Amino acid sequence: MPKVSVIIPTFDRAQKVERAVRSVLNQGFKDFEVIIVDDSSTDNTEQTLAKYRSWIKYIRQPVNRGVSAARNTGVNSSIGPWIAFLDSDDYWLSQKLYAQMGFIARNPGTVACQTGEIWIRRGSRVNPKRKHKKPSGNIFRQSLKLCLVSPSSVILKRSLFEEVGLFDETLPACEDYDLWLRISCRYPIYLIDKGLVVKEGGHEDQLSQRFTCMDRFRIRVIVKLIKSGILSSDQIRAAKEELSIKCRIYANGCIKRGKKEEGYFYLSLPDRLASNGDFPLNSTIPFFSEK
Repeated sequence: MPKVSVIIPTFDRAQKVERAVRSVLNQGFKDFEVIIVDDSSTDNTEQTLAKYRSWIKYIRQPVNRGVSAARNTGVNSSIGPWIAFLDSDDYWLSQKLYAQMGFIARNPGTVACQTGEIWIRRGSRVNPKRKHKKPSGNIFRQSLKLCLVSPSSVILKRSLFEEVGLFDETLPACEDYDLWLRISCRYPIYLIDKGLVVKEGGHEDQLSQRFTCMDRFRIRVIVKLIKSGILSSDQIRAAKEELSIKCRIYANGCIKRGKKEEGYFYLSLPDRLASNGDFPLNSTIPFFSEK
């Protein structure tokens, strides 16, 4: 049994996914399996990866179901006790897995660990803003503000998924933000503060480019989390504080753009949640879907 299952979801990124695969095969730590989940690509992804078939497990989904479903397919098809993800437009430096598995060996209670990143935007290296600086340990409160864990940098103990669940396939974006909150409210997520993942951004097929405002998805995630019953009283208080901030910012933006009904809905959302424990989450509520 391999110690680490590396899961690479991809869609129409033939050249980039090949680079990602090579970066895994070039790792100094060799005890892994590689699972490619092709989310029904229309380019030559399958042909490009054919030469790696001796080293990878290739799964093609018959219909395009999104990155969450692709990652979940990978998890369900894997056998390692540790799970690592790599987005197909990112790649690892050769010591990434070696550093993480060494950390885990020295800290046997670890269930989640990530590394630092090198950010590339439109071909140039950029420095993350202060708000993107990754904390280590108990990161739940900081993670409510924005996503502080990268799928390409994290390694997770398989048993976590049995406890917290897989990626939420109903979310068109912020599906990783949702998972990290479900994990960090229970366990520390540690950081190896070295740039061992190269993340490329700024291209059109990224989810952050497709959706102009991610806060409406984060709002949905926080509401779901508050209603889940898994948070402590302090965590509920922190989640409600952040929900109020995000609702106010998003609502004011809606009102400025003339979308007053939507804006007033989000302004009232925290009070609705506080007064109605059965507040629903489904898309029949105006403006609370992924439109």
